[in-house]
Amino acid sequence: MDAPTPVDWLRTRADFPTLGRKIYLNTCSLGALSTQVRAAVNRHLDLWEEYGAAAWYTIWLAECAALRAATERLFNAAPGSVALAPSVGVALSTIGSALDYTQRPKIITTALDFPTIPYQWLARPDVEVVMLPSDDGISVPLERYAAAIDERTALVATSHVFFASGTIQPAREIAALAHAKGALCLIDGYQAAGQIPVDVAADDVDFYLSGGLKWLLGGTGIVELYVRPELVAQLEPTVTGWFAHERQFAFDVASFSYAPDARRFEIGTPALAAVYAAHAGIQLILEHGVAAIRQRELQLVADLVGRLREIDCALTMVDDPQQHAGIVMIRTASHAQIVSELAAQNIIVDHRPGHVRVSPFFYNTEEEHAILVAQMLRYR
Repeated sequence: MDAPTPVDWLRTRADFPTLGRKIYLNTCSLGALSTQVRAAVNRHLDLWEEYGAAAWYTIWLAECAALRAATERLFNAAPGSVALAPSVGVALSTIGSALDYTQRPKIITTALDFPTIPYQWLARPDVEVVMLPSDDGISVPLERYAAAIDERTALVATSHVFFASGTIQPAREIAALAHAKGALCLIDGYQAAGQIPVDVAADDVDFYLSGGLKWLLGGTGIVELYVRPELVAQLEPTVTGWFAHERQFAFDVASFSYAPDARRFEIGTPALAAVYAAHAGIQLILEHGVAAIRQRELQLVADLVGRLREIDCALTMVDDPQQHAGIVMIRTASHAQIVSELAAQNIIVDHRPGHVRVSPFFYNTEEEHAILVAQMLRYR
């Protein structure tokens, strides 16, 4: 087999007009807009103008199916195992409504997860939420999962990559610990898919979520939800809608039967512009190859971290680069002020409590890092 053609990362920058005007180091908040995604949204609008509602039956449903299939390829997931949702919150609500808490009322999450995860179950009076602490604000040891998971646990719900530290969690090991006690495992991959390889089959997770907003470069409004095929027929969400019906276009108001595949976890009509954008974003990631993107990102993170350490910036991150994704957290009490002042100079980063958050992606360069770090000298 021939070796894959190396990617010319500098040439990819031409696909992202923002990069010609700004130093954009904020993919972990919102991926840069590509010409491909803009063209896909314009294509949706052209079809709307040309066909009106007829586009649903001739074209738009096929685009939804194409997005599901592209996600299955990205996740190494079986056909029919991906559903679409408008947000992680809606996807979690659907999953949460399908679980039986009578014998297993316990949900395990962590203090480092994005709040959407615990909020889903903290709002349920019949559920006991166990939040695993982190001693360093960087990671949660596997031993804490092992000690917390028991026969009362319905679900372990946590992140593939922690949004506030960039640490990559061992999804396969967490899933194995959950399954050993008869619990299910949900992995939120919003900060993972697109920048690190995802293999839901090898990791044996029960649910995996991601969306276009960040590293999948597809913008807002669509989340992709994987459900392990063996689970699909067993779970019956009570948060549902007409896209989950087995005979969607029968318009049968008197009875309900679930779709036979993961579409039973869908609810209502998706935002079609978002579907087109998300599909184009995933296609861009697949064309470059996630493995190649990961190697480039390791180079970029190593370069950025090295430059920041040279000027004695305090960083919140693991030491092993293989356990770290493209999120670099710089500790400072002036995080909001720094981000605002950098934005005035067209250097786009973000902040979270106590940190400036910088997230290089394949379209960034070492030269951009040098400019950022030169400005950070003012705040050292």
